[in-house]
Amino acid sequence: MIQRKQTIYLLIAVVLSLICLCSPIGRFGGESLNTAVEYNLWLANQVTGQKFFSTWPLFAILVLSTALGICSIFMYHNRISQSRICTFAMMLLVGWYLVYAVLSKLLGMGVFSPSWQAFLPALSIVLYFMSRKAILADERLVRAADRIR
Repeated sequence: MIQRKQTIYLLIAVVLSLICLCSPIGRFGGESLNTAVEYNLWLANQVTGQKFFSTWPLFAILVLSTALGICSIFMYHNRISQSRICTFAMMLLVGWYLVYAVLSKLLGMGVFSPSWQAFLPALSIVLYFMSRKAILADERLVRAADRIR
């Protein structure tokens, strides 16, 4: 059912992903000044004002995860597929963190400090997990009711 608690979990996870998508996720600092700000789609150099689109894989992964979350909200009739989509979205977000770590090391423009928005996908992973657990509980409940009939 669309009004179940897993829908709320999925909706909050999608909103957190959208917030992370639009916010800066880290800063590269040098000698007491910020030299660059990292977004999901680009790296903005604070000194020259140039934008480098070298972080686009972060953007692609987060957009795909958000789209899967939205798709999962409307797949409430097929609970097994809904739980699989939640699992895949969780794996994508774990991959986002792997790419995030690799890019922050490769871009190495000074000392890297993540912003608080970079932790929002971790909350989304927890919410996807809670949603998947609730979806599977609903599936068990439906199967038990079918067995009784």
